[in-house]
Amino acid sequence: MYLTGIADEASQNINEQISATKELGWNAIESRFINGKNIHDISEEEFEQVFNALDGSGVYINAFGSAIGNWGKDVRDDFSITEAEISRAIPRMKKLGAKFVRIMSYKVLDQEDQLVDERIRRLRLIVEAFSKEGITAVHENCMNYGGMSWKHTIELVDAVPGMKLVFDTANPAFNRDRSKPGEPWQSPLEFYQNVKEHIAYVHIKDCLSPSPENDNKEVYTYPGEGHGCVKEILQDLKDTGYAGGISIEPHLAAVFHDADSNNQTDEDPKDIYIRYGRELMSILDSIDFQYTPYSS
Repeated sequence: MYLTGIADEASQNINEQISATKELGWNAIESRFINGKNIHDISEEEFEQVFNALDGSGVYINAFGSAIGNWGKDVRDDFSITEAEISRAIPRMKKLGAKFVRIMSYKVLDQEDQLVDERIRRLRLIVEAFSKEGITAVHENCMNYGGMSWKHTIELVDAVPGMKLVFDTANPAFNRDRSKPGEPWQSPLEFYQNVKEHIAYVHIKDCLSPSPENDNKEVYTYPGEGHGCVKEILQDLKDTGYAGGISIEPHLAAVFHDADSNNQTDEDPKDIYIRYGRELMSILDSIDFQYTPYSS
C-alpha cells in the first residue's frame, strides 16, 4: 500500500505540491488542479511546466482527479464535452505515467427519471477509452448517480465492464441514501462493505454529517474525528490485504463542490495538508498497516 494525496489542497502551485509531498515523506500526487484548472484543462505550456517540475524531483503523479462526468456535469450535455476531456487527459497521463483516472457518473437530476441508460452508455465509452491505453478508470461515490447509494454504485459496476471504484470515506456521511425510505444519511461502513470487492483506490476524507447544530451542512475534520468510519475502514482494508493507493483529500481549507462550506480557516493550506497526512499515518501506524513508496 502506498500513500498519496490531492495536493492542490496544499497549493495550486506544482512546486509547492511537490514540496508538501516531500515534507510528508511521500513520493506521489493525485493531480487535480494546477493554477485553478484541472490538469486536463490547463494549457500545453502550463502542462510542460508541470512535467518539468516533476521530472527528476522524485515525486510522481499516480492518478488524475479528473472532472470527467463529475457532479458539475449534466448527462444531458453534449457528449463531446466528455470526449474532449478524455482526449486531453490520456496523452498527459501517459507522459506522466499515471495509472488511475477518477471519473463520476454525472450529477443527480432534479427529476424522477435519472436517464440511467444514457449514464451507462457514456460510462462504457469512458472506461473503454482509458482501458485501451492501459489506464484504470475508477468511479467515485460522490454527488453523482453512483453516489446515491451503494446499490446505485453496484448497478453501475455490474453494467460497465472494467470499471473499478475509488471509495471516499466521507462522502456517504453527507449524502442521502436514495435507496431507503426517508432517505437517511448514508453509512460509510455499510457503503464500503457492499462495494469493497470492486475498490481499486481509496480517498481518505472525514466529516460530521449535516445536523441542525452545524446549519445542516457537513463539517470536515481531520481523519478519525468525524463520521467517516476512517479507522474501521482502514482496519478492514489491512485485514483483507489491500495493496493499492490511499489518497488524502482534507477539504479543511478548500471544499471544491461547495463555496458556502462551513470549513473556513485562515490556517495555511499547506500546513493543514501536512498535518492531515501525518494524522493519517498515525492511524495507520496504530493498526500496523504498512505503507511503502509509490512505484511508478
